Amino acid sequence: MIRTARVVAAVSTLALVGTLLAGCAQEGTPTAAEIDVRTLDSSGYPVDRYTYDRTANGGGTVLEGMRMADAVVPTVRADSTLKVGRGGIVLNSVDDVIDVSHLSSTARPVLENRGFMVGFATSGADKPDIAEDKVDPSATTVTIRLLRFPSEDAAKLAAREIADADFNVALDQNRKLTLAEYPDALIHWRPTVPTIGVAMPRKEFVISLFIVRTTPDQTQLMSLVKKTLDAEVPAVDAFTPTPKDSIAQLPFDPDRMLARTLVDSRDNRTPDADAFGYFGPNMLVHAANDQGVRQRLVDSTGMDLMANAGDGYMFRTTDQKAGNDLVSGLIAILEGVENGPAPDGIPDSKCIHNSKNTAYRCYVVYKRYVGVVNADNETDAHKMATAQYALLANSL
Repeated sequence: MIRTARVVAAVSTLALVGTLLAGCAQEGTPTAAEIDVRTLDSSGYPVDRYTYDRTANGGGTVLEGMRMADAVVPTVRADSTLKVGRGGIVLNSVDDVIDVSHLSSTARPVLENRGFMVGFATSGADKPDIAEDKVDPSATTVTIRLLRFPSEDAAKLAAREIADADFNVALDQNRKLTLAEYPDALIHWRPTVPTIGVAMPRKEFVISLFIVRTTPDQTQLMSLVKKTLDAEVPAVDAFTPTPKDSIAQLPFDPDRMLARTLVDSRDNRTPDADAFGYFGPNMLVHAANDQGVRQRLVDSTGMDLMANAGDGYMFRTTDQKAGNDLVSGLIAILEGVENGPAPDGIPDSKCIHNSKNTAYRCYVVYKRYVGVVNADNETDAHKMATAQYALLANSL
């Protein structure tokens, strides 16, 4: 199971945040047909135009891992039946690869010896989990890992050694398979077990697949291997990895998405995929209950960047109309929520709460940007939405 990163989980469910800050009006210059944000009470949140440090500050590999989220396809692109997203996550360490993405522990020495740098993994299924982190035993699941190494040669060696180590666990039972379309793919399965494993080098990466079906049918398993590689290989080929010696200089917030996202404090911020990061559009799809619906929403609105900062979120679309369409689409796919009043005087804002009135969320659209704030009561949600609007208006 791929643990669902909070960045994607929180846009699918109503998250809580309980901070309430007293505040005052903030400076700002209105443009034509806009409200004067200087008149807004931002409740003590920082809403002036801001820029975070322009370099990674030691978090370069984390930033590269976040970039890699767009080099790993949501499983629905491999097979339309695999529409239930089970999450996506940056793999910051060898421990993450083994303990979180559940690559065989036999791969640990290989990852360590071949210089594993960072990775990203996602998982999807044709049926929802029956409980948190518990797969339906009648489901088909596909896990895709993309693992970065220092060089193409290191990736080739790692792929071979990962495949051999796993194969040798049951040397007398495992069987090697091949795909003519992907001669570099190292594939093996056990004829009595309904799973199949793949390790394939591609550029500086190893594409690692683990596929589970309900019956040990070689034809069906190999069909899913091919479909998944057909979707994943072009995504890897289209991705430009940051040169190893440039990763430390990766920009922290190159499009100022994090700087536009409401936080209670800007101090001591470092890259963090779960709590302070930015991603391309795939991240919104990886954990969707219906990836096809979410993918179509991303495509139709041109959503190309997203950020998470604490319990706040930011999305960038093609224009203001697309931003409003994104909000309507995100609300439409939530379950157990009710519409609530929007904050006074804040245009293009919508608020919802769950049916038990324990969590509140407001969406604020400003030009091509969509800000999302969460709170545990309506008053706080409105204060945060007002501050988010002021921050967006001041951030141009």
